[in-house]
Amino acid sequence: MARTTTRTALVTGGNRGIGLETCRQLLRAGLDVVLAARDTARGREAARGIKGAGARIRVEELDVTSRASVDACARRLTDAGVEVDVLVNNAGVYPTDSFFELDEATWREALDVNLTGAFHTCQVFVPAMARRGWGRVVNVSSGLGAMTDNVPSPAAYGVSKAALNALTLVVSSAAGPAVKVNAVCPGWVRTDMGGSWAPTGVEKGADTVTWLATLPDSGPTGGFFRNRRRIPW
Repeated sequence: MARTTTRTALVTGGNRGIGLETCRQLLRAGLDVVLAARDTARGREAARGIKGAGARIRVEELDVTSRASVDACARRLTDAGVEVDVLVNNAGVYPTDSFFELDEATWREALDVNLTGAFHTCQVFVPAMARRGWGRVVNVSSGLGAMTDNVPSPAAYGVSKAALNALTLVVSSAAGPAVKVNAVCPGWVRTDMGGSWAPTGVEKGADTVTWLATLPDSGPTGGFFRNRRRIPW
C-alpha cells in the first residue's frame, strides 16, 4: 500500500546556519520537520522565523553528544506518533587549533559532536527506517575530511569529518538499500561557523543536503557529494 502521510525529517543543530536553512528547504519540499537543538528556547525562536511553517515544524531538545538525550528525544517523538523518515546529522563544531596546539578537551569535543553525535542518532533512528523499508540519512561532512583533499587540517575537525565519512559507509551497509545514507560537503558557507567572508551563501550550502534528504528510491547510497555531484573520499 502506498504511503499517504507526509514524511518527517529530523535536523540536528537546526536552530542556525545550514541546519536552519535545511529545515526551511525541507518544509518547502513538503516534509514535516523536527528542528532539534540543544537549547529549546533558541530552537523555538529559530522556528518562529521560518515564515509559514506553522504546525509542520516541531522543536525538540537534543544534545547529540548524550545518548540519553537522543533516547529521550526518540521516546517523546514516539509518544507523539512521530516517525523519523529523514535524519540530517548537521550539528557540528569547528575547532581551528593546529595539531601541536590542540588540547585534549577540544579534540574530544570535536569527536563527540561531529562523529559520536551521528553514531548516536543513527543507532537510535535508522533501525526503524530499515524496518519500514524507507529512509534517508545525510551526514553533513566537509572536504576537509576527505583523504584525497586537505585532511587533517584543521586537525581535530579534519579527523572528525574523515571519521564521519567512514561512519557513512558503515551505516549505509548496515541499513540496507532502502535507506539511502550519504555524506555531503556543503562548501565554505557564510554562517556563524564559516564566517561572513565565506564565498557560499547558506541557501546553496543547504541545497545538496536537501537533495540527498529527498532522493528517489533510485538514488545513490554510501556516497560523498558536493553541489549534487559525487566527490572523492
